[in-house]
Amino acid sequence: MLRSARIVMDMETKDVFKRAAAVAASGVLVGSLAVVTGGTANAAVTGIAAEPCHVSMHAVAETGKRSFPSVVGWTPPALSRGGYAPTFTSGTPKIASRMNWGADPGGSSIVGYVVLGSSLYRSVDIHTDGEGGGTGEFEHTETKIADGWDKFTMIEESWAGTTPTARNARYGLRNDGVLFRWTNGFKTVASAPGFTGIKAMTLISQTATYDTFLANTKAGVLQTIRIPTTTPLKPVVKTVRGSTWQGFEMMVADRCGTGVLLTAIDKDTKSAYVYKLGHATGTTTPITNLGKLNEPLGDVAYSRYTVDATPPLAGE
Repeated sequence: MLRSARIVMDMETKDVFKRAAAVAASGVLVGSLAVVTGGTANAAVTGIAAEPCHVSMHAVAETGKRSFPSVVGWTPPALSRGGYAPTFTSGTPKIASRMNWGADPGGSSIVGYVVLGSSLYRSVDIHTDGEGGGTGEFEHTETKIADGWDKFTMIEESWAGTTPTARNARYGLRNDGVLFRWTNGFKTVASAPGFTGIKAMTLISQTATYDTFLANTKAGVLQTIRIPTTTPLKPVVKTVRGSTWQGFEMMVADRCGTGVLLTAIDKDTKSAYVYKLGHATGTTTPITNLGKLNEPLGDVAYSRYTVDATPPLAGE
């Protein structure tokens, strides 16, 4: 199934592509798309970069409307509202993978995966450069990949590098606790059971030999789940904190030195809290609570927003 809409870009949509292109050209972290002033810097923690770090996100409302907010790691943390992209139309949004901006001949595109209703779709937003400095056109497509995805609570895509030939994998967590990894597109699949207690997962590390997720459980445990590239799939789980983390239904992490900046969202209250985590070393992982975000986060799905030049995550 292919749904496609071709429109003239509004100024906010155009601005998302324009700023993403500037970030890609400079090679800096995509979080610098945010423009916020003020805030107080924290003292550095071992394994954590100097302030400010950012969590650049792709947000989807229940109506399918999309935006690109960015959380700034000041104390207290702040939120920068980004531009918009065309609304998803194939069903009610459930979850989304990272969305990545990349340069294309004659323009650029934003690509990722989203679950709409009970199906997984590949979302592509293409910006065609306008002639003579015009705004150009914007084409949005939703291509169905598979049904049965209303049973999944997580979808993510990992590229362990910044080139088209970099190692990549796609992950999904089903509501019966089975964790899946797809490689070679969606052609080769491996799985592992035993994750029924997970509430939220976010990618924090990407290397040539493994990906690592940060996850919280219904019992309040914060843990890392390292997934080696080897087959069969044998995740390695380590406890980071043993309690108090049960309140979050969504988490999004972005690179912050050799650690991550984490936005953790309580969907019941629409409250978000921001933490700086140093390089993950189990229970000795340094964590700094930067406080509650100054605005609510009430959208249905949040995921990471990257550009081609974004370096791999290095949180474990």
